[in-house]
Parts: sequence; C-alpha cells; structure tokens
Amino acid sequence: MPPGIMTLAADEATLSPANTGFMLICTALVMLMTPALAFFYGGMVRVKSVLNMLMMSFISLGIVTVLWVLYGFGIAFGQDSGGFLGRPGDFAGLSGIGLTELWGTTSIPVYVFAVFQLMFAVITPALISGALADRVKFTAWALFIALWATVVYFPVAHWVWAEGGWLFDLGVIDFAGGTAVHINAGAAALGVIFVVGKRIGFKKDPMRPHSLPLVMLGAGLLWFGWFGFNAGSWLNNDDGVGAVAFVNTQVATAAAMLGWLAYEKIRHGSFTTLGAASGAVAGLVAITPACGAVSPLGAIAVGVIAGVLCAMAVGLKYRFGYDDSLDVVGVHLVGGIAGSLLVGLFATGGVQSDAKGLLYGGGLEQLGKQAVGVVCVLLYSLVVSFLLAKVIDVLMGFRVSEDEEVAGVDQAAHAETAYDFGGTGGGVVARTGAGVGAASAAVPARGDGSSPEEGRGKGEEKGRAKGQGKGQGAAPASGSEKKVDA
Repeated sequence: MPPGIMTLAADEATLSPANTGFMLICTALVMLMTPALAFFYGGMVRVKSVLNMLMMSFISLGIVTVLWVLYGFGIAFGQDSGGFLGRPGDFAGLSGIGLTELWGTTSIPVYVFAVFQLMFAVITPALISGALADRVKFTAWALFIALWATVVYFPVAHWVWAEGGWLFDLGVIDFAGGTAVHINAGAAALGVIFVVGKRIGFKKDPMRPHSLPLVMLGAGLLWFGWFGFNAGSWLNNDDGVGAVAFVNTQVATAAAMLGWLAYEKIRHGSFTTLGAASGAVAGLVAITPACGAVSPLGAIAVGVIAGVLCAMAVGLKYRFGYDDSLDVVGVHLVGGIAGSLLVGLFATGGVQSDAKGLLYGGGLEQLGKQAVGVVCVLLYSLVVSFLLAKVIDVLMGFRVSEDEEVAGVDQAAHAETAYDFGGTGGGVVARTGAGVGAASAAVPARGDGSSPEEGRGKGEEKGRAKGQGKGQGAAPASGSEKKVDA
C-alpha cells in the first residue's frame, strides 16, 4: 500500500475525481465485508448463537469507527515516532482537514484515504470473533475490541503501511493486509482462545452449521467486497497495478476453492458447500498480501497452496485441543502466513515494485523480509492479545456462565432469538385434502433451538443424513381444521 506522506512542493499533485470516485466505491465494498463476515460466521454457528455472532461483527462497526476518528487514524498514519507509532494527536477528530486536501502524493483527499483505511480497521477485530463463538460475554467482547484496536491494530497498521513504519521501511510487501489484517487477527484469536477455553461439549457433541445457505451468502459477499479491499489498496486507478490486483484476487480465490475441494474429496470423500466457502475465503486471505506482486499464474499457485494448507490446518484444533470455533486460526492465520511468505517466492518485480522473489531470480532476500514481518506481527499480536484477554477475564470475566452457554448466548446477551420457532408470529392452517406436502411444509424441521453447528475434523461426514425428514407429518385425517405452528 502506498505510504502516507506529506506532499512536497516539488511533487505537487492534483485531485482526481475519477480516482476519488473509485476509492469511495472501494470503501463501500470493504464496508460491506463486515456484514458479509457476520453472515458467513452466523451461518456456521448453532441456532442459539446466531444473533450474538452477527452482533460481534456489527459492534465493531460502531466501536472502531469512533476510535478511528478520535485517535486511531493518527496512531496508524500520523507523523512517525520511532517506526512504531504515529502521533495520536495528528488528525484527532479528523479536524483541520481541508475538503480538497490530498493524502500525500496521491490524487485522493485525506478524508477518502481515512475512511478507506477505517474499513480495514473495522473488519480486522471482527475476524477474531469467529474463534470465540457460543461462549463469551458481549460486554467483554466490546471492551476487548476497543483495547485491541488501540494497542494492536493501530500500531501494526503503522508498522506495515505508514511512511516511517519499521516493516514498511524494511521492505516487507503487504499489499492489502496479509500481516496487518489476517496474521494479526489469527494470532489474536489464538491468544484469546487460550484465556477463554473450550466450548462445552467440544470434541464430544456435534456442532454443525445451522444454515449453510447463510454461509454461502456471506462467502459470496466477502468475495465481492474483496475486490475493493485489494484493488483499492493501490489508492488509484492510473497505472494498471490495481487492475492486476483485481485479476489476481479472482484467480487466486477460484484456485483456492478448487484446491480445498480436491483435498476434501480425497480426505473425506465429499465436495461440501462449507468447503467451497471456506476455500474461497482462504484464497482471498492468501492473495491479499501478494495481489500486487505476483502474476496471474503466480496467483493460481498462491491459491492452490493456500487452499490445501488451510484445509489441512483446520483439523489441527482437534489434535492440539484448542477450540477455534469457526477456524479463524486455520484460515486467517495460516492463509495470511502462506500468502505473505509466498510473495518471497512468486514476486515478479514487474507490478507494484521491482522486488523479485526466489523463483524470479531475487534470491532469498525478499523471502527473509517477509518472514520477519510474519514472525514479528504474529508474536506481538499473540502475546498482547492474550494479556488483554487475561486482564478482562480477571476484571469482569470474559466468558458467560455454563447455564447461559447451554441455553444460548442469544437469549443471555440480547434477549432475542434469530428464528421464531414458537409460532408467536402466527400460524398456518392445514385443511383436509390439502395434501401431505402442505401440512409437512408448515412444520419446522427443528424447533428446539439445538440444531448443532457442523464441526470440521473428526466425524465431519457422519450424521449429515440424520435429522432429514424431521417434522414431516401427514395432513389430519379428520375434516376439521388444525392450526400448525410455522
């Protein structure tokens, strides 16, 4: 991502309406990704936790937006202080910025750059939430977002993308967020998991997704929004680099989906919709740091490698016993590491910069720089996230009570349920002669709120046929009308 530097008189830039409009569209696409993530995660949890999962993403839109305006933009992109932080007072309240004041040597206003970067700051902590499904206090989660964004995300964004940031100056390539977003969020998820612990019934009870259509909808919207995430990160549309990033985003995502499905078929015997959605997200994650450095053929390689590695990695939680509910570690941490390191192999030196990877004659230099970025961001986020979660747990408790977890976090935290299984919203009338199908269609397949989320790993294929046909009933034999709850 181009650095944010103060414009010098010698390189006077002018505002481009085309680039400004392009970046506003990209910003809206990235904003859409947070609700898309909410649907993606929401479909994967059990019925009793759907609303909580949605809210864990949506609340980030509120909290991080306010913090970004108050001081976050300054910490991330203010005047550098020692390579680790920007000055928090810079841009405080987004005040004192002229309407047409440009960001550095770019042709877009400061306001446009600020709101584009805001959307990255919003979605990054939301990514962590998938690892903590079903079991954390909403108030504790909201506090964690505020602290984590302040202490982890804002500084790391400065390291990676700001002029003077130490990883930026080192030459680490992260076009749109492999380190700052995905490794950062994945490592944080692992750190918090160590504090919060496992769900009740982990590795014992089936925990299947309650709505695979929601998962597919969320994945599709993420794929759509990711074009703004990646192509917009070049901050202009003048030289073709953004177009290459756009193409590579599509190519790597498609390749990763195929790689995941191929592994799944060989390993488990089926091509699943959950695998297709997860593979696509793995490809999006992996190409994020590399989309401005590799060719479309390199993007295929990045996608296939990431798809297979992430498909293998999601089962590690069963082997090592950490409960990463929705595979944030397996997809975002592993995918982010893979994409960041593969830059060191497949960078062509002909797109965003002249840095070449090992396979293009660049030797090990770029790979070494990428490894430094990966390790430093991973360790910082892991350790600090663990400490933040530990402090919150001591002060107010991070986890809901056992009774609340069993009953469902939706009722405990939000006093709502996602679906009206009780028929309080009305019913339908089944008449004699309407046919068996009419009566059976009026009866819900599961009304007890216990439809389990599908766990990946051991026993994944078992029980998929179980429960089919539940609620199938014949129409009443009598001539009287009967009300059937919808």
